[in-house]
Amino acid sequence: MNQSAYIPRFIQDRIEEALTDTPVVLIHGPRQSGKTTLARHVGQEKGFAYYSFDDVGVRSAAQDDPAGFVAGLPERVILDEIQRVPELFSTIKLAVDRDRRPGRFILTGSANILMIPRVSDSLAGRMEIIRLHPLSRCEILGRRSGFIDDLFAGAGMMHQADRLGDEIAEIVAAGGYPDALSRSNERRRTGWYSEYVETIAQRDIKDLARIREIEVLPQIVALAAAQTAQLFNLAELAGPFRLSRPTIGDYVTLLEQVFLIHRLPSWHSNRLSRLIKAPKLHVGDTGVACAVLNHSVAALREDRTLLGHLLETFVVQELRRQASWGEDRVQFHHFRTKEGAEVDAVLERAGRRIAGVEVKLSGTVVAKDFRGLKKLREAVGSRFTAGVVLYDGEATIPFGEGLFAVPLSRLWTGKS
Repeated sequence: MNQSAYIPRFIQDRIEEALTDTPVVLIHGPRQSGKTTLARHVGQEKGFAYYSFDDVGVRSAAQDDPAGFVAGLPERVILDEIQRVPELFSTIKLAVDRDRRPGRFILTGSANILMIPRVSDSLAGRMEIIRLHPLSRCEILGRRSGFIDDLFAGAGMMHQADRLGDEIAEIVAAGGYPDALSRSNERRRTGWYSEYVETIAQRDIKDLARIREIEVLPQIVALAAAQTAQLFNLAELAGPFRLSRPTIGDYVTLLEQVFLIHRLPSWHSNRLSRLIKAPKLHVGDTGVACAVLNHSVAALREDRTLLGHLLETFVVQELRRQASWGEDRVQFHHFRTKEGAEVDAVLERAGRRIAGVEVKLSGTVVAKDFRGLKKLREAVGSRFTAGVVLYDGEATIPFGEGLFAVPLSRLWTGKS
């Protein structure tokens, strides 16, 4: 992949739509996921000026006199890395209250402001927040997928494909960060991801909180990567460190705030009492996970257990990336009973429709692989649209009403 090439982002339509009726549009997501490139691409033809708070001079001017800084801005402006000057949010609020014209500000941020109530509340009703993930597999290949729409339609799952085999490890290890994907070989890409995690710890997290033991943060990311797609267990994460569990818990929250890790909540229902309520832990990107674990593609192919966990994380994150540009909001959970029946991803859409996705590394599927999906279908009744087991096979196989084994590549390709 050419480093200088612009990769179209499928969420661009949502941003442009928001600018037609909302004064402030915030694009937030992990650093280096493409926010600045996308914001400038959208803003260029609309005449937006650009200021980055990574620039010391610009940041100093905004911090010294927030009101004067905002008053002197052009009519339409991009403010990049806004989390570095959080005091600007209240000043922008005042500016918007004086002039409610839509499409005045595009903000970008490398921290989740929804986890900073005093900041997000200041622009409530005046700002639309749009999450930009790293590149999805669909965007890398340059083609949209109708997988989620078909899943909720309960149809269109039929698909023929070649088995991916060894390519699965390559896809998982590549991740979705544009700069990493532009590197010429695996060693260069792994080096980029490793430096990326160190940079986040040394810069972005320092902007959010005062941390004495900053050096432990990359180690926590590595432990989280080793436990990805498993139930979140704070005691296990805290075990290797001479820090209290509450302190490690605070560090985990910070890592979640900068999008390095993600806790997937459990799905629950009054109709089923024996459900596991703990969230599942996922790394934000599998390329980052492989780098911090120092796992090459070859090593990943040998370690089938780790590859299975990372493949589950890859699928969960790919689904979330695809959902981010969809018309309807999708909520994500996992499902697990105390008897061990589970579904890796439970998707809930408008109208309370529910679908389930289970992930299997194997090239074969048997009836017991649908145990969790059947339990979920039983719990939600008529709200259930479809359940699929994604596997490394060649054909879609029906396994009863609304249940299908589907080739993994169907996730990022159209119908065949």
